[in-house]
Amino acid sequence: MKKPVSNPIAHAVLAATAVLALCASPWSAASAAAQGGQPAPAASPASTGPIRIGVLTDLSGSLADLSGRGSVEAVKMAVEDFGASVLGRPVEVVAADHQNKADIGSQIANDWYDNKNVELIIDLPNSAVMLAIQELGRRKNKIVIGTAGGSSDFTGKACSPNGIHWVYDTYALAAGTGRTMVKQGGDSWYFITLDYSFGLSLERDTAAFVTGAGGKVLGSARHPLNSADFSSYLLQAQASKAKVIGLANAGGDLINTVKQAAEFGITRQGQKLAGLLMFLSDIHALGLETAQGLVLTESFYWDQNEATRTFSKRFFERTGRMPTMVQAGNYGAITHYLKAVKAAGTSDTATVMKTMRETPINDFMTRDGRIREDGRVLRDMYLFEVKTPAESKSPWDYYKQLGVIAAADAARPLAESDCPLVRNKAAAAKP
Repeated sequence: MKKPVSNPIAHAVLAATAVLALCASPWSAASAAAQGGQPAPAASPASTGPIRIGVLTDLSGSLADLSGRGSVEAVKMAVEDFGASVLGRPVEVVAADHQNKADIGSQIANDWYDNKNVELIIDLPNSAVMLAIQELGRRKNKIVIGTAGGSSDFTGKACSPNGIHWVYDTYALAAGTGRTMVKQGGDSWYFITLDYSFGLSLERDTAAFVTGAGGKVLGSARHPLNSADFSSYLLQAQASKAKVIGLANAGGDLINTVKQAAEFGITRQGQKLAGLLMFLSDIHALGLETAQGLVLTESFYWDQNEATRTFSKRFFERTGRMPTMVQAGNYGAITHYLKAVKAAGTSDTATVMKTMRETPINDFMTRDGRIREDGRVLRDMYLFEVKTPAESKSPWDYYKQLGVIAAADAARPLAESDCPLVRNKAAAAKP
């Protein structure tokens, strides 16, 4: 695995190289000549030139499989399917690797906003990066759609009038997996947690469901991003005697944790592993022999119905892999955005955001979804169990659905929100 460079100057060079290389390659743009449509009003070059969408992602690190180049392809698919133009303006896609560093991500986003007229940034695996870009989008008056980062703070204390949390958040995962495990008797927990805003949010939200249901949290161990050795954390979890070991990490870190837990025989000794954020790509990397029996919560699975299968097969033809919920969500989010630009007759941020909120979300992934005032997309989530090797009938046949978490239960109630937009609205409504 490629390790991030520690030298700040090297960071900046790599960031610039990533942007330039991607802009010059087939990965960078999906554009075409304008195809009819309503002409944009005469204004500055920024409002009459190309509409640019930035995919800020992890192309080389532990989160690349769940987002990465697959996310770039999904955005390109959405742009191409829309006709590659809107309001008579070509739509272009630029992409770059934030290297899981908030400073690198901010440098790239600043350049995109200031010099490349990027209207929207999407994807953003790694919640620290996602939250940094949220703040930048607020200052620059640009739209930010988090599809890959999970921290519920994105629509909580860090919410923005220009921010949308599209696919999932840590509250939804906790409500699904955490609540279910307690109901099944897993009433004592120990967490192995990524020491970033995402992992800390996921542990916090899950712990609240565990204790709220009468369970106990016996402790937690926190690790840095891109860790290789989880033995000490697993030994602490094992020594706690907790019935459930909650894995509040993701990507390569999660895969390594599960593999090493299997080597230690932890599940054979009676403790259960709860993957609080697992993706199809993680199960593919682990293999069913290791991952079988894991319970997880997602907002999308490629084999749910004919519509999901149709999209996923198209995606597979381009990438050689079935899409994760993040990659599917990127397609849906960009399609919704382009529809809103067309309906609004402008790419103005406030006008487009208003249109996106007023328009129900209906696609192969989402039924009657909507964007709440805090930026949270209200959508159903699904509880899955990983199949055994004997149950799997074909490649990528990994999940069986256990249940549905309704949208109202999957989102933090507004009454409990610490989003300033919600609090200010409530205060204004009081006599």
